[in-house]
Amino acid sequence: MSEDDPVAAFRVEAAELLDSVEAALLDLAGDSTNTGLVDEVFRGLHTLKGSGAMFGFEALARFTHHCETAFDRVRKGHAEASQALIGVVLSARDHMQALIDVGTQGDPMLEVAGEAILSALEKAVANSEGVAVPRPVQAERKGWHISFKLPPGAMVNGTNPLPLLDELRELGDCRITPRLDELPPLASLVPTECYIYWDIVIEGDVTCEDIEDVFIFVIDDMDLAITPLIEEPESDEPVEVLPVATVLAAPQPVAKAAPPAQESVRVAAERLDELMNRVGELVIAQSRLAQLAASVGPVNELTLRAVSEDIERLSAELRDTTMAMRMMPVGNLFGRFRRLVHDLARETGKTIELVTHGEATEVDKTVIERLADPMIHLIRNSCDHGLETADDRVAAGKPVTGRLTLSARQAGGEVLIAITDDGKGIDRERVRAKAEAQGLIQPGAILGDGELFQMIFHPGFSTAAAITNLSGRGVGMDVVKRSIESLRGTIDIASTPGMGTTMTLHLPLTLAIIECMLVRVGEGRYAIPLSVVEECIELPAAEVTSTARRNFLDVRGELVPYLRLRDTFGTDYPADLFQKVVIVGQGRGRVGLVVDQIIGNTQTVIKSLSRFHAGQGSFSGATILGDGNVALILDVGNLIVAAQKNQRLLGERAGEVA
Repeated sequence: MSEDDPVAAFRVEAAELLDSVEAALLDLAGDSTNTGLVDEVFRGLHTLKGSGAMFGFEALARFTHHCETAFDRVRKGHAEASQALIGVVLSARDHMQALIDVGTQGDPMLEVAGEAILSALEKAVANSEGVAVPRPVQAERKGWHISFKLPPGAMVNGTNPLPLLDELRELGDCRITPRLDELPPLASLVPTECYIYWDIVIEGDVTCEDIEDVFIFVIDDMDLAITPLIEEPESDEPVEVLPVATVLAAPQPVAKAAPPAQESVRVAAERLDELMNRVGELVIAQSRLAQLAASVGPVNELTLRAVSEDIERLSAELRDTTMAMRMMPVGNLFGRFRRLVHDLARETGKTIELVTHGEATEVDKTVIERLADPMIHLIRNSCDHGLETADDRVAAGKPVTGRLTLSARQAGGEVLIAITDDGKGIDRERVRAKAEAQGLIQPGAILGDGELFQMIFHPGFSTAAAITNLSGRGVGMDVVKRSIESLRGTIDIASTPGMGTTMTLHLPLTLAIIECMLVRVGEGRYAIPLSVVEECIELPAAEVTSTARRNFLDVRGELVPYLRLRDTFGTDYPADLFQKVVIVGQGRGRVGLVVDQIIGNTQTVIKSLSRFHAGQGSFSGATILGDGNVALILDVGNLIVAAQKNQRLLGERAGEVA
């Protein structure tokens, strides 16, 4: 987005405004008498209408005006905020976004769709007018006295007082008196400054809130006083007339809570990405300098090392600052799903409550952006297949309302995002039967629940008894898994029959720079993300020379499967006599990775693999080392799966021999 493009800036701000309107509508669906929420929706629509007209989005302004009028009737107690009305306005919100996307030129197809929405809106308002609860209002007044004064620089900032006066005229009979007391001599007059202030008397069926709404864009930056007109006494005695200055001094300005100050600035995403790339290059340069310092003579070694340490410190600070700029609270992602769950509940005829925890947990913005689609699919599955209908829940002794919980928390160098429903759970035997029928596992194979439920992510796998408009065709869960793995993450499933299901996503905090353990296997060097490393031990001598290939270690009483990376990578380079085992754990279990040498820890800049190497399941990326060579980053999640698969095959072969 260009900083000099006001239309692009409007689109960004309008999208945020629509999100806030949507959130207020969804809250209003559960609390239809909350006048604060009604006001919030109305003000959002009013602001969007005015901003749209200002930037040339005439179709948007016209359409939004109808929705604003509908909620104005709700504000005044003439109509109820019914579920039908809220549903129509939610659809209208989507239409407003479409009008913003097509720009100022408009689209005939959108006009037709808009007419249909407005027709439904008119019916919803008409149906809710008979059951409206009158909103508490102040005692009726004959009218209001208004005094307002704009700051001197208002016109420079784009505030024109004439449209404000026009809007006041639309409210009722107005008598407008301009005050010229502060008008300077012509020689010292600045054409762009506003020296005039106004006294207005307005009569009619007008509330104080109606008047405040006229000034909604400028109310925080101006002097505004609104007072009710005093009814004339019925006696014929003369009434003392006060000077205008005295009358104007009497009213107290309308109180308005000041929003909390936010020291923030909008930064274009491409600038953050560019800064992150620069940080990456600095990290590489520092690593190369450290390599050089280790190879020079003793005369300049101390100086070089001092410079290297300074660069290392600066690069670490710059890295941390830049990464913090990229972090976003996961609540931004969770907020998108409120509307989804609302619509799914209506479509499935179920009552669903969405609960969120850990919204303040921060994740890299790239992870947030790429996580939306897979989470949408998981949420749709939970609402469609996981949660029961109201009748089934009552029969099972559960509350009628199903609960879907989204939670997030940080654990070490990763973020855990869980999607939990309190539905019927996954039928383990049905999953096994389907997996055996598709040849994914051998009949009678011994599998834990976690490993068995991973079968759900195979292409075309579905245990749904019926296909619905939402899901059930076995299409999509494999895409979900690939999407999560493309983020260097994993997904686990835990389910209890009759109690519900939890799907947990294990995701890295960032996709840019990570701390790694550098190891050597044969002649090659590889990087293991430090966040998944639990401990390092020496491979027992019996295992080094063993030909039985039992492929598990006894680590303090726990059997841990291991992979010989020499065999996995097919290296013929002579093995070290004393091999090391790096114990790693991620989500679904632990595994030992046998390496020839542990070189040490290093911070690595993650580079994506080329399309020719993208299919290599053992690697998630690459990094450039200090000496200029490339090291591949191990995909620990896939290696754990490979180790578990080896153990299962060994068990099946042992059973066949027996």
